[in-house]
This record gives sequence, C-alpha cells and structure tokens, in this order.
Amino acid sequence: MKNIVIFGAPGAGKGTQSDFIVEHYGLTHVSTGDLLRKEIADQTELGKRIKSIMDAGQLVSDDIVIEMMDKAIANDTKGMLFDGFPRTVAQAEVLDKLLAKYGRELTCMVQLEVPKDELMRRLLERAKIQGRADDNEATINNRLQEYNSKTKPVADYYAAQGKQKLIDGLGTIEDIAARIRQAIG
Repeated sequence: MKNIVIFGAPGAGKGTQSDFIVEHYGLTHVSTGDLLRKEIADQTELGKRIKSIMDAGQLVSDDIVIEMMDKAIANDTKGMLFDGFPRTVAQAEVLDKLLAKYGRELTCMVQLEVPKDELMRRLLERAKIQGRADDNEATINNRLQEYNSKTKPVADYYAAQGKQKLIDGLGTIEDIAARIRQAIG
C-alpha cells in the first residue's frame, strides 16, 4: 500500500499530477480543503466547529486538520496521496506518527521542481483562464515567499529520511507523469 505526499510550489502542477498518481496507483486523494468541505457538508460535530471558525474568517488550527487526517487514514484501505498536507515540519512529523498508528509509513514525497519564472507564467495564465483573483503578481510573490520560508523545509525533512523524489516539473503533462511513475516505481 503506497502512501505518497505530493509537494511543490504554487503552480508546480500538483493538482494536475495528483489526478494521474491517484488513477495509476488506485490511491485515495486526500486534500485538506476537500476534507474541510466534506466535514462541513456532512454536518458532523467537527464540521460544525470548522464552519464556525471559517465563518469568523479564521484559519482552521493544526489540531483540527490533524484530527481530520487521523480519521481519513483510519478509514482508508487503498493507500493515500496527500495533497496540501503536510505544510510544515511539525505536520510532517505528525503525519509519520499517524501513519505508524495504523501500521503504515510514507512511501515517498514527490517534489515537483519548477523555476520561479515558469511558476509565475503558469499562475498568471491560470488567473486568465479561471478568473482567480488570488493569482496576481504581488499575491503570487507572497505565496512563493511563504512556501520558501515555511513549507520548503518539509522537503529537507523527507530528504533526510531518503523519501524525497525530485521531479523535473517542466515539459508536457504526460512527460512529467511518466517521470513521477518512474521515480515511485
């Protein structure tokens, strides 16, 4: 059973490649945002807490995200692709503990490497196509700085475990997907 983290800067192609990985390996796609929305839609006790926090314009705490991840791992029988989690080293450490709690471990972290100018081009293009207001140059630069300062250390954490798979994120979608399949094995 494979358990994989997909990782990369905003615009690296995580969402696109997630679809290929999930289909190829038959994994459950675990997205933090999707889990939050599901809890709210299902009107669970946790979902009610999440809704009140989000309605107040606040960020959902790590404790709540971890509670959702625990539940998702406990209910999974196929293996998982984690998308958008972990975002910090502390979350990566918790993910390792949660997987171990259920007799599992992380197979690898797939890290899509894309130069900053290409990330900027992709995100600005996405803004035109999807009309996303958060994809403007100033916001993109802020998101990339946030990624480099807070999220990128997660890559070092998994590299130290020998689980980091660096993937060239340039080229056709199919070429990148083939590189990922080869790296995962």
